[in-house]
Amino acid sequence: VTLTAADGTTGRGECVPYPRYGESPASVLAQIASVRPAVEAGASRAALLELLPPGAARNAVDCALWELEARQQGRSVAALLGISLPAQAITAVTLSLDTPEAMAEKAAAIPGQPLLKLKLGGGVDDVARVAAVHDAAPDAALILDANEGWTAAWLDRHLDDLARYPVVLVEQPLPAGQDAALADYRPPFVFCADESCHTRAGLADLRGRYQAVNIKLDKTGGLTEALALAAAARALDFKIMVGCMVGTSLAMLPALHLAAAADWLDLDGPIFMQQDRAGGLCYRAGRLALPEDLPACWGL
Repeated sequence: VTLTAADGTTGRGECVPYPRYGESPASVLAQIASVRPAVEAGASRAALLELLPPGAARNAVDCALWELEARQQGRSVAALLGISLPAQAITAVTLSLDTPEAMAEKAAAIPGQPLLKLKLGGGVDDVARVAAVHDAAPDAALILDANEGWTAAWLDRHLDDLARYPVVLVEQPLPAGQDAALADYRPPFVFCADESCHTRAGLADLRGRYQAVNIKLDKTGGLTEALALAAAARALDFKIMVGCMVGTSLAMLPALHLAAAADWLDLDGPIFMQQDRAGGLCYRAGRLALPEDLPACWGL
């Protein structure tokens, strides 16, 4: 989304429609078009929270409104928020679901990563995947993304197996809606709600089941709700992971404004793009860094 004011100032936002949440490019484009008259009439970010539901469409418009306001004031979004962006930060680097051997090869091909995220799919092979990646990258801390693919019975059998490895966090071990079963566990690592946490609504119900929440702007519907969710999560003693869909640096920069509140960043989306946007973030050895050409990047 690009918003252009009468004075020629522009603001931009990027989103990724996600089928898991019933979104498609067509449905998201239709949602964006539905609020065009209101936005052109001057609707604020607060009004946008009522005009669109949480999701990808609202994210793109909300982020565009943030950048437009910042540029009209001749300031950065960080300055509007009273924060400083990190010059560089550790980000998880994702290994896609594959055989244990293939995932180990991928880990070995990117040495020096401080934090690896393993996409898992259920079944006993998940333990073998963790073991193989650890053997290939013994110095890396591990995040396991079960993608709702495990069961309580699977956890009962394999929790001790996983505890042998440097696992710091497990994302969404059970399907959303089965969170109550997690109250019975005292894991040696953090359980993090992903599909079970979109906005502040229902956050309190996750206490005692999860110890962290994964904040993604395409779930919250933009930076505005993401900032509010982060504050509410901290108030309830949740740890925070800031995640992403597979998108360009235009989608990562707004999320990076949550870095100060985050315990973990998972903002490696541009790595998986055939080509990032010009002036995008720099990625090297498991770290992201702001580019030298700051004006080309969102909100800077």
